[in-house]
Amino acid sequence: MHIAFVGFGEAARAFQQSLGAHDAALSFSAYDILLDDEATAPAMREAMKRHGVAVATNHSDLREADWIVSAVTADQSLIAIKALTPHLVQGQLVIDINSVSPGRKHESSELVGAAGAHYLDMAVMAPVHPRGHRTPVLLAGELPGGMLDEIARLEFDFRVVGEAPGRATAIKMVRSLFVKGLEAITVETLLAAQASGCFEEIFTSLAKSYPGLGWPGFAAYEFERTLLHGKRRAAEMRESAATVAALGLNGALADEIANIQEAMGGLEASPPAQDIASPSEAAPAIAAILTQRLKFGQD
Repeated sequence: MHIAFVGFGEAARAFQQSLGAHDAALSFSAYDILLDDEATAPAMREAMKRHGVAVATNHSDLREADWIVSAVTADQSLIAIKALTPHLVQGQLVIDINSVSPGRKHESSELVGAAGAHYLDMAVMAPVHPRGHRTPVLLAGELPGGMLDEIARLEFDFRVVGEAPGRATAIKMVRSLFVKGLEAITVETLLAAQASGCFEEIFTSLAKSYPGLGWPGFAAYEFERTLLHGKRRAAEMRESAATVAALGLNGALADEIANIQEAMGGLEASPPAQDIASPSEAAPAIAAILTQRLKFGQD
């Protein structure tokens, strides 16, 4: 069985590594738009070589794959599907793990189906490390029984939530409004506390009011998530905004969450250590982050 990836970033690499360790008979290839740029192509080729993945120079090189996993950035998901569909062959399975709106998944499904291939909406519901392809996922789509059996054989941790593409991603997009929103409100509150000179007071009060969150390590974790993954989370939140707006509700909340995530992801700062025991230990790192955030706003 041959599995190909369109986009070979963090999620694709995590899936490939754990799948390869689980079944040595699997073979892999990947195409990534970074291969088209002379500045980024060498590093991407090296990453593929390191993972034992054959380099696909374009989408037509993926015609021999049994499965094609689309793992690109949210803004590129439909572009990637449109570029891929002319090269799909009858019976191939396209697994779309991108964090996009239900409408985007439905549109992608229509394009893949028109090319004679199968489409699976897969929503990844937790960080891909350390479990790789065994990270809990939700699935939506009409598949021949044999394909679902193969997904089970490879030990994906999955739950089927419907046959209509978009059903799985709808659950993720709505849930992400809370998860990424909690990150955004935490970092913005603590940055505002630092800026106003009442950091320890606010930190102590929140820890006392919400002990179940696991303060102070919780705060450090929220900063770490936004600093390392803010740009990707911002793109996901734009899709969440589209999802919420399509329901007739207020998508502006998700857009504001995206703005904070994007601002945090644009910084070159270190989060507080995960093992901090008091607000005073977190304060220096958060003060440094605040300095950068204020400068980010001026720029």
